[in-house]
Amino acid sequence: MSRIVLITGPKHSGKSSCIKALGELVDGQTIDLDELVEAQSGKSPRELYAIGVESFRKAEALAFSSVLKTSNPKQQIIASGGGLIDNSEVMALLSEARAMQREIIIVYLDVSVETAWQRVVNEEELPAFLNMGNLMGLNPQETHRALHERRAEAYRKLADIIIETENKTVMEIAGEISIKLL
Repeated sequence: MSRIVLITGPKHSGKSSCIKALGELVDGQTIDLDELVEAQSGKSPRELYAIGVESFRKAEALAFSSVLKTSNPKQQIIASGGGLIDNSEVMALLSEARAMQREIIIVYLDVSVETAWQRVVNEEELPAFLNMGNLMGLNPQETHRALHERRAEAYRKLADIIIETENKTVMEIAGEISIKLL
């Protein structure tokens, strides 16, 4: 089985862009987990999340499981969703795969909460997880900050490699990762 490089981080940390650049540098197969969720379920992560958080998490776990079952001679480089750390089924699959000696290297793209927030507000619409809170009268920016900080701590503990992304291009980030993978 090939090595899996799982790129993690909060929403808008650059995971999807990073896997494309890293895939070119190391000649790896790239997989965007959110795109795989959509291809397998027929619904976007946003649509699944609107149905219910558990609908999305189940689809995400199924997509991740299918990646783990895929045998590929090339290194697989996967961009996770920003909330992967909160998906207990995915975390169990990851733990099980590592226990079975599957080579999975977890890379955390560390982006400041301020930078991530600016990227979020540049979207046409708030992500579903923030929009739901907004509808309940919660401040989206404060909700984002609390979620970002909690997840960042969890991702740092899980990561094998941590890459600071502030003021770096995607190619600089991918280059740093490729060096650390050697």
